[in-house]
Amino acid sequence: MKKNLETICIHGGWKPRKGEPQQLPIYQSTTFRYETSDQMARLFDLKDEGYFYTRLANPTNDAVARKVAALEGGVGCVLTSSGQAASFYAVFNICEAGDHFVSTNAIYGGTYNLFAVTLKKLGIECTFVDADAPDEEIQKAIRPNTKCIFGETISNPGGNILDIERLARLAHRNGLPLIVDNTFPTPINCRPFEWGADVVTHSTTKYMDGHATQVGGAVVDSGNFDWDAHADKFPGLTKPDESYHGLTYTKSFGKLAYCTKLVSQLMRDLGSIPAPQNAFLLNLGLETLHLRVARHCENAQKVAEWLQQNPRVAWVNYAGLPGNKYHALAQKYMPNGTCGVIAFGLKGTREDAIRFMDNLDFISIVTHVADARTCVLHPASHTHRQLSDEQLREAGVAPDLIRLSVGIENIDDILQDLENAMQKM
Repeated sequence: MKKNLETICIHGGWKPRKGEPQQLPIYQSTTFRYETSDQMARLFDLKDEGYFYTRLANPTNDAVARKVAALEGGVGCVLTSSGQAASFYAVFNICEAGDHFVSTNAIYGGTYNLFAVTLKKLGIECTFVDADAPDEEIQKAIRPNTKCIFGETISNPGGNILDIERLARLAHRNGLPLIVDNTFPTPINCRPFEWGADVVTHSTTKYMDGHATQVGGAVVDSGNFDWDAHADKFPGLTKPDESYHGLTYTKSFGKLAYCTKLVSQLMRDLGSIPAPQNAFLLNLGLETLHLRVARHCENAQKVAEWLQQNPRVAWVNYAGLPGNKYHALAQKYMPNGTCGVIAFGLKGTREDAIRFMDNLDFISIVTHVADARTCVLHPASHTHRQLSDEQLREAGVAPDLIRLSVGIENIDDILQDLENAMQKM
């Protein structure tokens, strides 16, 4: 039976049988017992499915991964220990030393640093492009050794909307997969696979969890990209893997090749797994995702309209506002709403922005974003402080940008807190 997203949020991934618990149980065990040595050997050779060590697979984690895959419409999903790990694994699964990939520049500061600095130390080079640039300009960034294109559905913290369909066409024209971080809209508001994306990542720490209780990530594969059609470009998937007795992932696992390689190689060797307890908490958050996302968007729309009319505010970037640069793209990809995150700037200095935030009452100054509580951050002073002013501009982060993550509290209380803080500036 085909189920709608609201039903998948509650019932996806875990279907209890007679006498089993209604709620997904926590399999809090590092290892799993077998009766014969051959049974264990077949698991290590990837000839049988099953559980033997939680670093590679765990029943609690797998049930939640199935739910996330179903929400996105993918063939498979791998949970990771953080959103950063998800971004790293998604790229590293198809890139190695000497390779290159392209990323849009308006992305989360931690991801920007991962791509620009850390991956470079591993011999993988990234070229950053403006997602709004013409196709011809982005095409110039693609090289013979380019392996993928990466972007965020809604950029963090700038709030720019990615033209997924256009970037997917460009990627596929060059034989490349498009990887999209879909953290902010979640699959409730946008499903990138329906617009041509091939791999989706999430920081499940954000809206999917929704309560700031666990750190996690997810990599979801659509199963649509034909790796064998570009076999020379992706040897890790299309050529024999000597660490698994010459097994070839695309031949042995078909549409699950990408996810299987991610687990059997990267998780095996790097081990960025979530604890089963964290997966359990994530699952609780997913059960109300469809309700919370709607309230976040409803509140954020009202706050954005209020900010736009406020004489103390210099600018507002929220794609839900008519006349916004990204409004048309938001209507195309996210007609039911974008997310609860607003980017805006105050008239005055950086110190004025800091003073405004210090005067807030229940709205919290935290590095986190996208949970039930309204929170605020000044990226240039916090999450992006490792970037120079030039890098900030390249990443689409203005020095005066304030990131406001609108929660699900009463809208009148949110607006009153903002007004009181501005009056004290």
